[in-house]
Amino acid sequence: MSKKIDYFDNDTRLEGILFPSDNPENSPIVLVVPTYAGRDDFTLEKAKSMNQLGYSGFAVDMYGDGKTGSTPEENMELMQVVLDDREMLQRRINLAHETALNSVGVSADKSAAIGFCFGGLCVLDLARTGSSIAGVVSFHGLFNSPGNTDGNKITSKILALHGNDDPMVPHDSVNGLADELTKANADWQIHAYGGTSHAFTNPLANAPEDGMAFNENANRRSWEAMNNFLKEIFS
Repeated sequence: MSKKIDYFDNDTRLEGILFPSDNPENSPIVLVVPTYAGRDDFTLEKAKSMNQLGYSGFAVDMYGDGKTGSTPEENMELMQVVLDDREMLQRRINLAHETALNSVGVSADKSAAIGFCFGGLCVLDLARTGSSIAGVVSFHGLFNSPGNTDGNKITSKILALHGNDDPMVPHDSVNGLADELTKANADWQIHAYGGTSHAFTNPLANAPEDGMAFNENANRRSWEAMNNFLKEIFS
């Protein structure tokens, strides 16, 4: 049974959805941060699927009032407002983490966050801020550095799952993330999937001309990599 949980960034009401495990007080919790479309059905299904792995899931709202876009143009507009204010983005993802922990009463070392596309950038920023979250996983996420976290020590383990042919994340950005995380003394991994574009986990992605396409093998392999990573950090 899911539960709506409101939390606030100043006057903006953010609407998280909790999918508690059968024993939430003694199970890790995994935040699921959405694509640029907002906290949509894809996000809710991923959060709910955490129960099958033995975890609680928490679907994060980065836009407020559970807003979702209905067209790529609307999605871009919603994302850009948050992306243009990285301090607000970082504040909201940290608020989501704090709210998720409080909702089930577990400590930060029993928490992780996964994110898709824009959500991948959000979870990387969560780690960049020096959060005590145990680990974060970026699926076809954006890698551009925020510029306000240089010098921070990153204690969260990081797994970035990346399509090698993603036009939104050129190879220079991949190398840049590796250099950035190394300088921050982070425990990091980047898995690149050959012949794989952006949005490779989304069965509805079918725009290869724009560099976005579902990839069944990369979807399966990346989910297995995430599962192994979560088992490791929670062991």
